[in-house]
Amino acid sequence: MVEIANAAAPLDLTATWMGVTALVVFVLAYAVVVGEEFLHIRKSMPVLVAAGIIWALIGWRYTMAASAASDPQTARALAHVAEEMVRHNLLEYAELFLFLLVAMTFINSMEERGVFDALRGWMVSRGFSLRSLFWMTGGLAFCISPIADNLTTALLMGTVVMSVGVGHPRFVIVSLISIVVAANAGGAFSPFGDITTLMVWQKGLVSFSGFFALFLPSLVNWLVPAAIMSIAVGVGRPAPITKPMRLQPGAFVIVGLFMLTIVATVCVHQFLHLPPVIGMMTGLGVLKVYGWTLQRAAVRAAARLAALRGTAARLELHSVDSDNPFEVVSHAGAEREPFDVFKHLERAEWDTLMFFYGVMLCVGGLGTIGYLELLSHVAYGDYGATTANITIGVLSALIDNIPVMFAVLSMQPAMDVGQWLLVTLTAGVGGSLLSIGSAAGVALMGQARGTYTFMAHLKWSWAIALGYVASIWVHFLVNGALFTGVAVR
Repeated sequence: MVEIANAAAPLDLTATWMGVTALVVFVLAYAVVVGEEFLHIRKSMPVLVAAGIIWALIGWRYTMAASAASDPQTARALAHVAEEMVRHNLLEYAELFLFLLVAMTFINSMEERGVFDALRGWMVSRGFSLRSLFWMTGGLAFCISPIADNLTTALLMGTVVMSVGVGHPRFVIVSLISIVVAANAGGAFSPFGDITTLMVWQKGLVSFSGFFALFLPSLVNWLVPAAIMSIAVGVGRPAPITKPMRLQPGAFVIVGLFMLTIVATVCVHQFLHLPPVIGMMTGLGVLKVYGWTLQRAAVRAAARLAALRGTAARLELHSVDSDNPFEVVSHAGAEREPFDVFKHLERAEWDTLMFFYGVMLCVGGLGTIGYLELLSHVAYGDYGATTANITIGVLSALIDNIPVMFAVLSMQPAMDVGQWLLVTLTAGVGGSLLSIGSAAGVALMGQARGTYTFMAHLKWSWAIALGYVASIWVHFLVNGALFTGVAVR
């Protein structure tokens, strides 16, 4: 729990009716989140309401305690405990929010410039066999998710599978499962690959390069179930697609700016000891400047095109029924809406960002009440760090890994780097055990509705579980030196 200077110690409210009420509110809200697909309600709605109720209860309880205090200094301290606690949680959320907002904007910009369409078109047009596409989509998901988030990666590769898998439902099912596992596994060994790894890195518990120790365990986590499922792909070769996919002007520059932004973010955090969000926001500023140059180029190109068309009309170079030689113009904005960074900001996953706010404030409220400290004593005190961290991975298959990891970070148990990497690994890949355990799985269930379902994924959960166990074993095997017993704070 957060220590507040010159303030009274936080009250233990776990056994009070107020604390129990707050816990019930959170459980009910998260039950609604789990049933999002059936209730057709945005997942941010219940947790936003729950966060408000929980903190209202906490504020009311501390106000009552301050009124009952006989010492004026103690009364003033108690009156501000809830305020200080919620400000602490808001600061953590603000850093995460701005970081993710920039990352989403870059991803949306690359999508608009045709980067992902070009990749998809190249794969589909080469006439690969179904088995080759199964391994390629899974492999690319594993390689892309450390840079882009696992949700975007899963949707991209899922589109490829759906494009080429018409008439091959078995191929579609196992390929989508492989993509979910690969995207979650690839995101586990990079601070940028998943929200959980990002939170651990921002806390300073693991260095940027330290996450790469999870590369082999993450790779094993995907390869084991993929090798088993590849047997079910079958033989066949989808019809090739010959339609070319054209990159828009500036596509490679934006990819390069994204890479430079990542490098700058790492340097800002590692060498200047500033929050990573400073580097990301600076990169967003550079992207806006470059977007302005693309807009100016689009205006000039549109003016030239209008002049050419006006000249052609005056000279009557073609009739109404003839082909217009000026229709194909490969220049920024001549035949499409000019590049606009603010439009890509608008297309950010606002429901997801608001969901993170609700979850972090809910979990922070439960921590203020005292439940996280109680859970820490039971899980890490009675059962030990290894058992607790492995169990957390299984739990993340039922509950989204974000609240689970935020709860662990709020507990701040005394663990060495090896154990922090273990819980990062298990929380990241444990969500693959069930289709509802990760954002990637939930998104693909919506994209391939009726084909990729909860039960279809569950049939292969045993193979995924083998990969989960194997990845933990490999982590202890190759990273044994990191289990020093010296706690990282």
